Amino acid sequence: MRVAIAYPPLPSEKGAALLTQNRQFQWFSRPTYIFPVVPATAATMLAKAGHDVLFLDGIAGGLEPAEFDRRLAAFRPELVVLETKTPVIKRHWRWISAAKDAKAPLLPPECKIALVGDHPTAMPEESMAACPVDFILTGGDWDFLLANLAAAGLVPREPGIWYRNGDGSPATTGPFRLNHDLDSAPWIDRDLVHWELYAKKNGNFKRTPGTYIMSGRDCWHAKCTFCSWTTLYPKYRTRNPVDVVAEIESLVERYGVREIMDDSGSFPVGEWLETFCREMIRRGLNRKVRIDCNMRFGRLGPEAYHLMREAGFRLVLFGVESANQKTLDRFCKAITVEDVRRGAEWASKAGLDVHLTFMFGHAWEGPAEIENTVRLARELLAKGHAATLQCTLTIPYPGTPLFRELRDNGGLASLDWDDYDQRKAITKTPFATEDDIKLAIRRVYRGFLQPSALWRLFRRNLFDLSFYWRGARRLFGHLSDFR
Repeated sequence: MRVAIAYPPLPSEKGAALLTQNRQFQWFSRPTYIFPVVPATAATMLAKAGHDVLFLDGIAGGLEPAEFDRRLAAFRPELVVLETKTPVIKRHWRWISAAKDAKAPLLPPECKIALVGDHPTAMPEESMAACPVDFILTGGDWDFLLANLAAAGLVPREPGIWYRNGDGSPATTGPFRLNHDLDSAPWIDRDLVHWELYAKKNGNFKRTPGTYIMSGRDCWHAKCTFCSWTTLYPKYRTRNPVDVVAEIESLVERYGVREIMDDSGSFPVGEWLETFCREMIRRGLNRKVRIDCNMRFGRLGPEAYHLMREAGFRLVLFGVESANQKTLDRFCKAITVEDVRRGAEWASKAGLDVHLTFMFGHAWEGPAEIENTVRLARELLAKGHAATLQCTLTIPYPGTPLFRELRDNGGLASLDWDDYDQRKAITKTPFATEDDIKLAIRRVYRGFLQPSALWRLFRRNLFDLSFYWRGARRLFGHLSDFR
């Protein structure tokens, strides 16, 4: 079977679409491209099963729409798979409708199209009604579902697949299940999926070339009410830690990779983490490559952070969201503000670069609560307990408890999915204006310019001139994103 996993170009005056493998969609003034681990795994699984595969990312590849369409049509696919998210779902509906237009079809008449991602997983009937899509593969293990669908000759069998009956009406094989063995999935064929497109234009990488892996799917907490990926992965599973290290060794030796981001929602902890770190040290990989990962506060102590640093970890990303305990509790974060201060200090003193994410525009927060979060973010930058940080607006994605809560209580400012792109407030904030919120975000980013923050940054990256250049461009890009 001829299968294309494709990302149509999304030209916009707002900037570059941060779509692939992304939990919080955003248009970026300075492009950054996240390597899509699950789509790349899907492509590799199909190729190993003997299918012809085209991996065509028109966004990261910088393709014009006409050139993207030409390459896709020339492949003559039997199945096209599109990963989508809420802010671009309507664009993908239009693309599917145009691709299947009987008067001027882009694709062969027999070609089928499938949608994947958190939005169609949350609202599959909506997409089936809005466009002539043939399949919706729900859940996060859609790479396994896609392999099953291709092997069966496009006859849906595994639970989690929406399809059309003979009369065009939607049907489903039932709720998706996360019962797949992650260790049975092959290592990604990086050449097949053009890994080099994502190797340098990425804000997480200090060293390039860099790439992504996933040790687990997706977060062992999986209870944050705003996280769209809890829709995809309500159950947490991990790969064998020794196999993960072996894959890292292969990436270093074969491709010369210098930095790797593990994009599990939360990196595994406990015995798994210790085994991983000891294996990295035993193989000497801690001297050859740097590891970045997502982590949660409140779980690790100073000793664990020191072991991670010894094992080659450089950057650890934490979600903070707010400096107000009421907000953390409403989001089911299961952490305290003191956990944030203490954990950031421990990790930074262990020699790790701490990256923090904050969200602004919570329905119940006013100027005082917003100021608390601004103050905490700037404090952690000034003390050197945060090396970098990122701010976003609160976006309640469909399928999340936060979306249901706000929708049911009249707390959404819009149900137009185009608006869910970080450029305007979606949550009604009766205690603060949108200008107040965006000003707070800009104040946080200007915290990088505090003398103490600049001094600590300079000492940590003394001779890395390229780091300063990249950092300055990203800073001004973010200020532009929230103007």
